[in-house]
Amino acid sequence: MDTETLLAQAGSGWDYRTGAVSMPLYQSAVYKHPALGKSTGYDYTRTSNPTRFVLEELFAKLEQASGAYAFSSGLAALDAVFRALFQPPDNKSLAKRERLIISEDLYGGTFRLLENFFPHIETDYADTSDKKVMEEKGAKPFSAIFAEIPTNPLLKVCDIPYLSALAHKNSAKLIIDNTFLTSVNLCPIELGADISVYSATKYLGGHNDLLAGFAAAKDAVVAEKLKYIQNAAGAVLNPFESWLLLRSLKSLSVRMERQTENSRKIAEYLTGHTAVAKVYYPGLKDAPGYSLLAAQSKSAGAIVSFELKRAEALPKVLEKVKVFSFAESLGGTESLITFPKLQTHADMGEELLEKLGINDRFLRLSVGLEASDDLLSDLEQALR
Repeated sequence: MDTETLLAQAGSGWDYRTGAVSMPLYQSAVYKHPALGKSTGYDYTRTSNPTRFVLEELFAKLEQASGAYAFSSGLAALDAVFRALFQPPDNKSLAKRERLIISEDLYGGTFRLLENFFPHIETDYADTSDKKVMEEKGAKPFSAIFAEIPTNPLLKVCDIPYLSALAHKNSAKLIIDNTFLTSVNLCPIELGADISVYSATKYLGGHNDLLAGFAAAKDAVVAEKLKYIQNAAGAVLNPFESWLLLRSLKSLSVRMERQTENSRKIAEYLTGHTAVAKVYYPGLKDAPGYSLLAAQSKSAGAIVSFELKRAEALPKVLEKVKVFSFAESLGGTESLITFPKLQTHADMGEELLEKLGINDRFLRLSVGLEASDDLLSDLEQALR
């Protein structure tokens, strides 16, 4: 069944007893047993809940995965993935750390999680869009590649089939964070990834009213590990937010289409603006990752980053925008403007940010559903 059809009918028809078209919200923490030694399949909501079960079942289909699991946030999902794949050495020595090759410009929260909570993982940051760099990094033993597509916030594009071949040649795993493109545009597992992860707070939720994450695994054994950690650690998505997410997924295809079209117009506008030094958007035909992304994804997504010519202009832009909201996060129906250096990527440190080009002139746009003329007019007056 086509992805758009699966999404449009998210949760429909599960409750055969009433015929409810909208999946009911099962706001129950516990479930009555029919008899001793018997269960309805639901015992305690941390382990499973009907509303969350339908959501996870749908997502497994979308991701072509053996299993997909909903967590209380994207970082909770990532934490479960790292715990499932990288266990600390039995002797508690860090001399034999497992090496993970990671997109160098990635979400600051992922950077913080890896650097502060997984001392048994050796983090090796690299430009995962550069095959020469990846060949060099892959010359030494490693356990996994973790890549965002596109990266946050420089929007670099990796070649998933290539990274898959590189990882599997070395008996390693490939983990893809597909938050920016979603299942509507790209299926990481279909292209060779072992695990796909999402901050469902963003486009999957799409309304800035829920916090959620997803992890999906191709291999059934890895999927069972994720399920075990989800239950044991308890960072599960609650029933109400599971219901909200099912509701939101129904409109994901049409939202992504409109937001992507708005983003293309904005990127083209910014490219010719006298106040702008550089525009980052893989949907521009002269962008470094344009052809590669087009071969893997149905669209370029709805994030546009740009660098101003003058640092002193940045605070004024943030003060003057009226349609865009100066806020963190992304993926909602409302357009947002973010200053990554002091917001989403602050934990990466001044030196690393400057090296990557995430400086005091750099801004990131999350483009929403508003009329494109209103968004363009807002940027015009703010950049004036």
